[in-house]
Amino acid sequence: MGGYITRSCEEIMTTVYKPIEFVIDGLIAQGLYILAGAPKVGKSWLALDMCLSIAKGEKILGLKTSQGTALYLCLEDSYARIQNRLYELTDEPTEMLYFSVMSDPIGGGLEEQIEGFVSEHCGLKIVFIDTLQMVRSDTDSSYGSDYKELSVLKALADKLEIAIIVVHHTRKCKDTDPFNMISGSTGLSGCVDGSMVLIETKRGSRNAKLFCVGRDIENAEINLQFDSDLKKWVVTDEPTAPKSKDNIFLAALYVYIKKKVDFSGTASELIEKLKSVSDETFYSNRVTRDLVRNGYTLRKYGIDFQYKRTRNCRLIILHYDRERDSSDSRSTSEVTVNRLTLKV
Repeated sequence: MGGYITRSCEEIMTTVYKPIEFVIDGLIAQGLYILAGAPKVGKSWLALDMCLSIAKGEKILGLKTSQGTALYLCLEDSYARIQNRLYELTDEPTEMLYFSVMSDPIGGGLEEQIEGFVSEHCGLKIVFIDTLQMVRSDTDSSYGSDYKELSVLKALADKLEIAIIVVHHTRKCKDTDPFNMISGSTGLSGCVDGSMVLIETKRGSRNAKLFCVGRDIENAEINLQFDSDLKKWVVTDEPTAPKSKDNIFLAALYVYIKKKVDFSGTASELIEKLKSVSDETFYSNRVTRDLVRNGYTLRKYGIDFQYKRTRNCRLIILHYDRERDSSDSRSTSEVTVNRLTLKV
């Protein structure tokens, strides 16, 4: 029973954990992902565009990226072909994107090679392995074998706190569920944190749909078209971002506590206080959730909070420290939290 640890429901629900960091906003977070598609459908163009966008801190498919170092293992290509593709996409090289056309297999040195790269290059955000078949050490495609091999990469991604994307093929046979078309057993999809399947509406049409599913992302279907001039996939129906209630709550809380500095009371009492700075309706049974989920953001804005259980209720204790407020709002008459602006 060594290493067996349990935590109470209350402990988990009131602990501020490090928030999930997205490498591509709403699409790829830290963890292991599959990018699958038919041969020559354009997976490698999409992978290269993602790497370049992350290395340069530019948008990809209309989504923001977290800028950092990217490593692309192009195991079916040559450096000459990589050069040609790079010049099709950009004429400005970046020092934050690296390539390799060779690697050891999973369990045979690949993990050590990636860890060695991390030790020599700071700020690694993402690793693309193109393709999965080139690093497999087991020819067996049973559920157990597939899951076991990918679990090695999953553990590595979690350990290094990076995103690892394995490029893979789909089966020739069609299926109403695009994720069932990923070649191999369901052990592949079961192990990864997310799957993306690129399927052309008609073979050779250069119109496609990117199906996305994952533990930390919402299911999505993104309509794409391959721009032959730009040599990249572009979104044809960019979705609008939903309004975030958390953003409004954080902004209202910041405006209030910046004026009052301290607060001690119940969730219901805090909501009553927030009515003085916002007309938005908040709910007492969601206050704890919003405070915990946004704990890191609150600290950035100089706000500390804790809970104190009494005989009759649970108190929320808040304190604002102006000196630790790293935002641009501490010396202005406006407050912007997660792109939402309120007047102080």
